Amino acid sequence: MKTVSVRLLSSLVLMAASFSASAGPNVVKALEVKGVFNEKVGPAPQCASTLGGKLAGHGETAEGTPVAFVGGDCFAQSGTTFTFSKGKFILLYPNGDQIFADYSGQFIPTGAGTAYVMNGGTFTITGGSGTYFHATGGGSLSGTEDLSNGAGTIGLSGRVSYKPK
Repeated sequence: MKTVSVRLLSSLVLMAASFSASAGPNVVKALEVKGVFNEKVGPAPQCASTLGGKLAGHGETAEGTPVAFVGGDCFAQSGTTFTFSKGKFILLYPNGDQIFADYSGQFIPTGAGTAYVMNGGTFTITGGSGTYFHATGGGSLSGTEDLSNGAGTIGLSGRVSYKPK
């Protein structure tokens, strides 16, 4: 009985030490990404407007790390403005780490043909994988899109918070 109690106590001490080591402070760092994307618009029954966009692109962080991203959103037109909502994207790093985020905003016309510029775009980090498991944070989105072909530019500017490995 005494051996069982000593083993149990030893296990609990080791678990507590392990937990306190992993419960260190979060790393908070800037998240800056510039890139290009292409969006395909089509039917989206999950959207109130029944229209949505699927996008894929690539770019790099401010540190020069290449990234890729995929996402999708719902959109609605009001006059010449397009509001996108319920957006979700995944930012993919070469080492397999991922950041998951929700996003929303508007595209407004520039006055030059089918060229639009992003207005009031925001993103909220909802998690991730690898380094970014349970990540939080968010920031602003900027960019452009040519609605005639779906080609665009995108910029993310914000912060990400995560537990170090």
